[in-house]
Amino acid sequence: MGLTSLHITNAYHPSSGGIRTFYTALLEAANRERRRVCLLVPGPEDGVEEVGQFGTIYFVRAPLAPAFDRRYRLILPLHFVPGVRSMVLRILERECPDLVEISDKYSLPYLAAMLRKRWHPRVPRPVLAGLTCERFDDNMAAFCSSSRPARAFTRWYIRHIYGPPFDVHIANSEYTAGELRSALPDRPPGFIRVAPMGVHAEAFGPEWRSDALRERLLHRAGGTGRSTLLLYAGRISPEKNIELLLDMLRVLTIDRDADYRLVVAGDGPSASRVRRLAREAPLSGRVWLCGNLDRETLASFYASADVFVHPNPREPFGIGPLEAMASHVPVVMPAAGGVLEYGSRANAWLAEPTGPAFAEAVRSARLGNPARLAAARETAYRFRWRQVTRRYFDLYDDIYARSALLTQPARLPRLDAHVIRE
Repeated sequence: MGLTSLHITNAYHPSSGGIRTFYTALLEAANRERRRVCLLVPGPEDGVEEVGQFGTIYFVRAPLAPAFDRRYRLILPLHFVPGVRSMVLRILERECPDLVEISDKYSLPYLAAMLRKRWHPRVPRPVLAGLTCERFDDNMAAFCSSSRPARAFTRWYIRHIYGPPFDVHIANSEYTAGELRSALPDRPPGFIRVAPMGVHAEAFGPEWRSDALRERLLHRAGGTGRSTLLLYAGRISPEKNIELLLDMLRVLTIDRDADYRLVVAGDGPSASRVRRLAREAPLSGRVWLCGNLDRETLASFYASADVFVHPNPREPFGIGPLEAMASHVPVVMPAAGGVLEYGSRANAWLAEPTGPAFAEAVRSARLGNPARLAAARETAYRFRWRQVTRRYFDLYDDIYARSALLTQPARLPRLDAHVIRE
C-alpha cells in the first residue's frame, strides 16, 4: 500500500460541485489502486463513513457559513486549536497521514501552519499540500470588490497567509496557478504544480439523447420543437457570471429565423436574482431554472440540448463543459480562464464574454461541426477520472519523494477506531 493521504476541505455538501466530485473520484481510485485515502469535511454532526476498504470520509460537526452561500459548513480554527482534544486532531492522530492536502484558502491554512510548526506534538509532521481550485482575486471581485485595494489585499493574503504554510501548492489549471505564481515569485521550482481535474466521461454520451425530453424542456422554457435548446449546468453564484447568458439571450431574441430558449440546471445564492431578471422583457417565458439534477438526469439534459453555454471567463477549471463535450453537444464558452486547459477552437466555440459575442457563437454552434464535436468527445475521454486520479497519485508520490521531510521521527501507532467515535 502506498502513502496515506488526508484531504481536508470546506467545499463539500450534498449538492456541491467540482471539489466534491474530485474527492469522490479519488476515493474510488483509492480502492482501485489499494492506497489509503481519507477525506475530512464539515457536517451537521460528527461521523465516519467507510468508502470501500481503503477510503474513509470523516465528518466534523461544524456551523453553517455565515455569508455568501449558507448551504456550506465551515471547519474553523477553533476545531484544531492547540491544547483542545478536538475531532480534527483525533483523526490526525489516528491516521498519521504521510501527506495532508488542504483545499481551502480561508480557515484551514492555519491548520497547515500549526502542523508545520509542530504545535500538535502527537501528530507527526506530514508533507503539506495546498490544493487551489479557485482564485482568491476572482472571488473577491465577485463577492466584495474589484478595486485596487481589494486586489492588493488578495495578493498580500496569498503571499503572507495562504502561501507560506505549505510545502507545495497544486493548482487545477494554469489559470489558477497564475495567481499563486504572481504572489509567490521567489519560491523554488516545483513549489507550484498544475494538475487538471477530470470528468466521468463514461457516464455521458449521445446515447442519453431523448427527443421527448428535449420537447418537454423547450415547453417548460416557452418554446416549441423548432426552438433551439440552450443549456447551462452549474452553480448559480456571483462568480459564475450567469447574467452573461441573459445578455446573450436578449441579443438572440431579435433573430427572426430562429427561436432560442434557455434551461439552467443548478442552484446557488444567485438563483432568485436570475429568476427575477428572467421574468423581465424580452426574456419573460424564455428561461427555465430547474434546480439541481442527479447525474443520470443531467446526462439526458446534456445529450438532449442543442448547445451548451458556459459563461464564466474566470472559471478555475470547469467540469460542466467537459461533461457536455462527452455528451457530443456543441459547447460555447469564453476564450479565457481555466476552461482553456482543455478547450480550444478545435473542440469548442470560443467567444469573448459579452452578450453579442456569445450570441454569435451560439448561432454558429447550433449549425454543428462533426469534426469539432468528435474532437470534443476525444478531449473529454483524455480527462477521464481514471487517468486523472492516477496522475494525482503519481504527483503525491513525487511530492513526498522530493520532500526534505522524509527523515521524520518514528510515527506514532494509529489509534483504534473507537477513539474517534468517543
